[in-house]
Amino acid sequence: QVQLVESGGGSVQAGGSLRLSCAASGRTFSSYGMGWFRQVEDKEFEFVASITSGGVTTYLDTVKGRFTVTRDNDKKKVYLQMNNLKPEDTAVYYCAENWDGLGSRRVEEYNYWGQGTQVTVSS
Repeated sequence: QVQLVESGGGSVQAGGSLRLSCAASGRTFSSYGMGWFRQVEDKEFEFVASITSGGVTTYLDTVKGRFTVTRDNDKKKVYLQMNNLKPEDTAVYYCAENWDGLGSRRVEEYNYWGQGTQVTVSS
């Protein structure tokens, strides 16, 4: 059974850092593209960052230079290092798999999602 489990969320002050992790259980993790999205309350999901199966990364403009997405295929994990956090980064963060290996910005192109982890940034 495929599982994605996020961890690493929490509460920090503005300017602080967090590292989110997403652990996958699929046997072909290395062939998947992985994305990070976030959602504030009942608003739409917002693309944050992605990494393709080949390691190509894409970022939301407002997080460029602050967030870094990486992957460790041996550990079947993807990470989101978040530095210089701002109150507007507060959201539930989700990781997701794209089974075509792509790093799409589109929610509908992801096949499987984790349960999310809360990130709260106070001013």
